[in-house]
Amino acid sequence: MPRSVNNVAHKQRKKKYLKAAKGYVGGRSKLYKTARQAVEKGWLYAYRDRKVRKRDFRRLWIIRINAAARMHDLTYSKLISGLKKAGVDIDRKVLAHLAFHETETFEKFCDLAKKQLD
Repeated sequence: MPRSVNNVAHKQRKKKYLKAAKGYVGGRSKLYKTARQAVEKGWLYAYRDRKVRKRDFRRLWIIRINAAARMHDLTYSKLISGLKKAGVDIDRKVLAHLAFHETETFEKFCDLAKKQLD
């Protein structure tokens, strides 16, 4: 009985990792084992950092909203509380955009929140 080998699949697997390691320096792009380790670590970082990016953007939006709210004699928490009481369902991304680019509209939201807090 002839010896069974799986050269085709093995070669494809190696090729996949070496192609993904293109641009890495030294053995990380040339040697299969180190390339595979580097690529898998990179994929782990990519997966993790897709979640981290969402956290970072939310933090940025909150900082922008808070800075703009303080210019209108409100804190971030009071602004959000007042908007919730007023029934305004607006997310932080849009609120941060308004605070940064359309200050007149944001001022109206601040006034609305102040009325609800009084």
